Amino acid sequence: MCLEDMGHVVAGQSVFFTDHQQFVDVRVSESLVNLAIGYVRETRLLTEQARPPDPLRESPHCRWCSHVSICLPDEVSGRLPARSIAVADPEGEVLHLTTPGSRASLKQGRVIVQRREERLGSLPVDRVVGLVIHGNADVSSALLRELWCRGAAVVWCSFQGRVVAWSESVNAPNGRARIRQNAQSEVGRLDVAREFVSAKIADQATQLRRNASVPVFETVAHLRSIQRMAHAATSNPQLLGIEGRAAQVYFSAFPLMLKGEASWLTAEWPGRQGRNATDPLNALLNYAYGLLQADVIRAVAACGLDPVAGFLHSSSRNKPALALDLMEEFRAPLADSVILGALNNGEVRPTDLTPVLGVARLRDSGRKAVIAAYERRLDQRITHPTFGYRVSWRRVIEVQARLLLATLEGTRDLYVGIRTR
Repeated sequence: MCLEDMGHVVAGQSVFFTDHQQFVDVRVSESLVNLAIGYVRETRLLTEQARPPDPLRESPHCRWCSHVSICLPDEVSGRLPARSIAVADPEGEVLHLTTPGSRASLKQGRVIVQRREERLGSLPVDRVVGLVIHGNADVSSALLRELWCRGAAVVWCSFQGRVVAWSESVNAPNGRARIRQNAQSEVGRLDVAREFVSAKIADQATQLRRNASVPVFETVAHLRSIQRMAHAATSNPQLLGIEGRAAQVYFSAFPLMLKGEASWLTAEWPGRQGRNATDPLNALLNYAYGLLQADVIRAVAACGLDPVAGFLHSSSRNKPALALDLMEEFRAPLADSVILGALNNGEVRPTDLTPVLGVARLRDSGRKAVIAAYERRLDQRITHPTFGYRVSWRRVIEVQARLLLATLEGTRDLYVGIRTR
């Protein structure tokens, strides 16, 4: 039809099957042309709407659609999916550049990582779904352009794991959704903020119940009571106060989850400290939180949401408030769990940290050990606590980001956070 519209004469039509290397003739009748024109008109009407169409109900079309893992029709509608969800990019990897002075570049369809004349690694660019650059590492402009064209986000971190920058393609999806997100961020969504905090406290209680070396029934019960308070909070300041109270209870018992040789960290533990922490355990936690924040930013960007416009954390201080919001429910089951596992299993040892100028800092060996443990955890498959299918933790982050998108668009009534059992 396009060729004829440009003045070309079309003598015939056929479909070429690449598997069998065969052409099959097809007669394009007037009724097929009218059908195609009708579909084009319907598509234009859909794309011009202010919100996406409602998911199909009990339809076999969704089950076999290639976009089912993006629009999540059953999850958005609040139904238990009658299918197993496909993990996005099952062969994909997040590439971490950690070696000081290394450089990643693109050559013949592969990502090449080198330091001076030494080749440190090589993998096909098709497998790279995200790039995280740690400290003094470099990346070529050709590789950046290729990743942006493929829709992959790039995140820059300090050597301590703090996210300092991120970038994404200008061709991000869901432009209207971003507008609605920013408008709702301005007026507030207490229902969403409550769910972030409530899910976080629930996961903290579960983490203690599972891993403490001594019975912590009273502490867990206390956290559960604070969780109920969060669910009933009437303002954001009140909610933040409740979150801080739960954090105090949780981190006061945190050393009880360190076992064996890892107990050397408890002597220097001053309690939970953020950016200015000087002790080894806080340095490890901060690094893991930085890795988690980078992955949440990637998931938020993949959905077309704005990482800055949040609902719990303030958006007024030029920080990725929405990413900080969404990562709350993943701190205990992902970041905390990774650090506890790496310490208790001996993957991270005292020699992997250095007390430079009185501040505990991760050596290169320590960063690589934490990243390896973190990536293994993200690839671990779990049963989704809400929908019941088997899925990797990496995919769970994106599922939650897409459910948040649906809540902000109005196609889902209530956002439900991840609560581990």
